[in-house]
Amino acid sequence: MSGVQLNMPKMSFRQKFIGDKAFYKMILAIVLPIIIQNTITSVVNMLDNIMVGRVGTEQMSGVSIANQIFFIYMLAIFGGLGGIGIFSAQFFGKGDFEGLRISVRAKLWLGVLLSVIAAAAVFLFGERLLSLYLNDDSAEAVALTLKSGLSYLHIMMLGLPGIVLVNVYGTTLRECGETVVPMKAGITAVFVNLVFNYLLIYGKFGFPEMGVSGAAAATVLSRYVEAAIIVVWAHQHKKENPWISGLYRSLRVPAANLKAFFLKGTPLLLNEVLFSTAMAMLTQSYSLRGLSVIAAFNIANTINNVGRVFFMSMGNAVSIVVGQKLGAGELETAKDYDNKIIAFSIMLSFISMIFMLAFSGLFPKIYNTSDEVRHLATKLIVINALFAPMMSFVNTAYFTIRSGGKTVITFLFDSAFLVAVTYPICFLLIHFTGLDVIPIFTIVTATEIIKCIIGYAMIKKNVWIQNIVG
Repeated sequence: MSGVQLNMPKMSFRQKFIGDKAFYKMILAIVLPIIIQNTITSVVNMLDNIMVGRVGTEQMSGVSIANQIFFIYMLAIFGGLGGIGIFSAQFFGKGDFEGLRISVRAKLWLGVLLSVIAAAAVFLFGERLLSLYLNDDSAEAVALTLKSGLSYLHIMMLGLPGIVLVNVYGTTLRECGETVVPMKAGITAVFVNLVFNYLLIYGKFGFPEMGVSGAAAATVLSRYVEAAIIVVWAHQHKKENPWISGLYRSLRVPAANLKAFFLKGTPLLLNEVLFSTAMAMLTQSYSLRGLSVIAAFNIANTINNVGRVFFMSMGNAVSIVVGQKLGAGELETAKDYDNKIIAFSIMLSFISMIFMLAFSGLFPKIYNTSDEVRHLATKLIVINALFAPMMSFVNTAYFTIRSGGKTVITFLFDSAFLVAVTYPICFLLIHFTGLDVIPIFTIVTATEIIKCIIGYAMIKKNVWIQNIVG
C-alpha cells in the first residue's frame, strides 16, 4: 500500500523526532488541559471505585460488570462522533464554519440515535447480559452481584442526554483547539461526582444511604453539570466559536454531507462498537475463572487508567494538531508534527510505567476484598505497566491513521484485529488449557506487538496523509 509522496528533506534522528521549544509549547497548550482533565477524572473515578469497593466485593464486581456493558455505549458515542469529528477538525483548519455547523448537527442526531438504542438494549436485555459474567459457585454472591449491577446500570441510563451534549460540544470545542473550557467543565463534574458519591453511597449529612445506586446517581448528576457548563459557555462566546451562530437555524444535514459522514464515520462507529463488544467478551472469558478475577481486573484497570492518562491523551493531540494541518493542506507539516508527537507520547509512557510499578503492590490493599484478589490485581498492574510503551505507540498510530480519514484501515487495525486475533487466542487459552489468568493475560496483551509492526509500516508509508475537505 503506497501513500503520499512528500518532499521532505533528510533529517537526523533528533530533527525528526525531537521538537523545538515552540513545538512543545504548542502541543502542551493543547494537550495539557486534556491531561489535567483526564487525570482528575481518572483519580476521582478511582476514588469512586474505592468507595464502592469498601462496600463489598460483590457490589464492586456488579458495578464493574455494568460498566463493561456501558462501555460499549460510550465507545459507540466516541467512535460515531469521532468519525464526524475528523471532518470538524479539517473544516476548522480550512475555515469553513458552515461545514462545522453541519458536522455538529450530525453529531447531535447520531448521539440521540445511539442513546435510544442503548436504553432499549439495557431495559430489554440488561439482566441477561450481566448474567454472562456471573460464573461462581456461590449463589448468594451471584445474586448480590447481579442486583448491584442492574441497579447501577438502570440509573446510568438517566444520564444519556447529558452524555450526548457533553460529547457533541466538548469534542467540537477540542477539534477547534479549545481544550481549556472542556477541562474546567470536566474538573467541576468530577468533583461533583466525588462529593455526591460520598453523600449518597454512605448516606452522609442526611442523604439516603443508596450504595451502588448512589454511585450511579452521583455520576448522572455530574454529567448534567458538565453539559450545562460547556453548552452555556459555547453559546455565550460566539465570537470565539463562530460555528455557534446559526447552529440551530436548521437541524437538517445535507445529503452530500450525510453521505460523506456515513462513508468515513460508519467504519469508525463500527470499529468502536465492535472493539468495546470484543473487550466485553474478553472480560467475560476471564470471568470463567471466577468472580475474584473480575474484582482483580476492576482494581487493576482503575489504577491503569490513571497511569496511562499522559500518553493516552496524546491521541487527542494527533487528532487536533495533525487533523487541522491536513485540512489546511500543510501535509509536510502534518507528517513532521506526527513524528514528534508519537516520540513524545512514548517518552511519557515510561513515566506511566514507573508510576504503575511503584503503586502496584500498595493500591490493591485499599480495597475491602480478599488477599487472593489483591495479589492477582498486583500482577495485572505490573503486566500493564511493562507494556505501556507498546500501548502508547499503538494509540498514537491509531489516531494518526484516523486523522486522515482512513477509517476503514483503522477498523481493520483496531477492532478487526481484536476480533480476529486477540479474542480467539484468549478464548482458546481459557477453554482448552489449564493456564492461570496471569499467563493468559500476558500472552493476550503481547499480541499488540503485531499491531505495532503494522502501525509503523502504515505511518512510514504515509497511507494516512489525506485532506478530505479540500
